[in-house]
Amino acid sequence: MPRQKISITVDSALLREVDGIIDNVTVRNRSQAIEHLVRASLGESKTAVLLSGGPVEKIRIGEAYRATALVSGKPVCVHAVEKLRSEGFSKIIVVARGPVLTAMFSILKDGRDLGVSVVYVEERNCHGTADSLRLVRGQVKGAFLVVYGDLMFSNVHINELWKEHMRDRKEATLLLTTSLAPSTKGTAKIEGSTILEFMQKPRQSQQYIVFSPIFACEDSMLSVPGSSLEKDVFPTLAGQRLLKGYLSSEKECHVHTADDAAGYAKKA
Repeated sequence: MPRQKISITVDSALLREVDGIIDNVTVRNRSQAIEHLVRASLGESKTAVLLSGGPVEKIRIGEAYRATALVSGKPVCVHAVEKLRSEGFSKIIVVARGPVLTAMFSILKDGRDLGVSVVYVEERNCHGTADSLRLVRGQVKGAFLVVYGDLMFSNVHINELWKEHMRDRKEATLLLTTSLAPSTKGTAKIEGSTILEFMQKPRQSQQYIVFSPIFACEDSMLSVPGSSLEKDVFPTLAGQRLLKGYLSSEKECHVHTADDAAGYAKKA
């Protein structure tokens, strides 16, 4: 992101403490030290979006939904909120259609019992993941995290993804992992941390680095056109070299069926 030069007056003793965090590796000068401290302070109120939209009939698991299905005796959405809270995210925005939103509210309430604040946004008639995400416009400012609502991701290092995004704050930074079946996922051609090409569920692919549905992004990404993140927004950003990736050895688990929920519980 573009930087702006400012002039500030700081107590000399405090300034010496600021200089003390310069390590000449990740923090090379006083400006970077001040920026690091400001970001750390703002990080205390980080925001995450649980994206649980889509047609209700497609995300049912018996009498529950993907986000409310029980895994090890606890709803998927509770696992997600507890994980996000442990990573420093204190505001959670849930996006879902009416019945799913009602079911999630009956579990999460306002989030107070889980140590967070939960805000609910109803999806009425969206045509893809990008349309759903745009519903949070006005609720987010600056950088925020997005997690798909059917995920178990207890071993994923969310803060490492977040720190990678905050280094230069391009439009989005995707969590990436590897897969032997890339044709079932979104694939990324990557050089360093820059994603050069993103393709959703290619028929054939030599790229085995794939998108895990967790990413950090800027609120400006909500203005990129297209109904689908994977088919429209991410390919556009990759072409403009505004899409980054963070490669993780830890993988998420999708809970789409009762067997998925039971299988994850056995592995945990």
